[in-house]
Amino acid sequence: MVERLAARGITDERVLAAMREVPRERFVPPDAEHLAYEDAPLAIGLGQTISAPLIVAFSAAALQAGPDARVLEIGTGSGYGAAVLARSHGAVVTIERHAELADRARAALADTGCDNVEVRTGDGFLGAPDRAPFDGIVVTAMAEAQPPPALREQLAPGAALVCPVGHGGHGVLMRYREGRAEELVEVAFVPLVPGTP
Repeated sequence: MVERLAARGITDERVLAAMREVPRERFVPPDAEHLAYEDAPLAIGLGQTISAPLIVAFSAAALQAGPDARVLEIGTGSGYGAAVLARSHGAVVTIERHAELADRARAALADTGCDNVEVRTGDGFLGAPDRAPFDGIVVTAMAEAQPPPALREQLAPGAALVCPVGHGGHGVLMRYREGRAEELVEVAFVPLVPGTP
């Protein structure tokens, strides 16, 4: 898998090492373990998915944040993205709106030794102001027009916010930094939804 990622343009050595270290099969449903290393999203229940490895790696690398960076992730899902961020950065706060998924992710992260991740259940639109500013923010669901304003407010100076933007599940992964918006790659994601179920 890591060789495929490198061939597709992922050059961040910390992210590649994290992808090599994190056991992806621990973050997918048991009946999908045989598909864990395919470069495709997989259903994890409650209408949510674990993103394809390439998108996880691309998003983490797009932060261009240092090894000691404090990162916020919106949309924990299975916890796999948080694990990759945790292995390649200093500390991670991740927010999941579904309590059941947050509990599963918390267990998987603990089982795989990711002790620098705090999993929260809550509204990702609000971010984590009590832990701001962050050296990078990754959103793993599709915003309709732009990322929630609260997230931009929680960025440290010079830090990047990586978020997919689009409609109907299809759009573009964007990087926002210091007032600039940069299109990175076309993507498909579940919608970013405010509140908690």
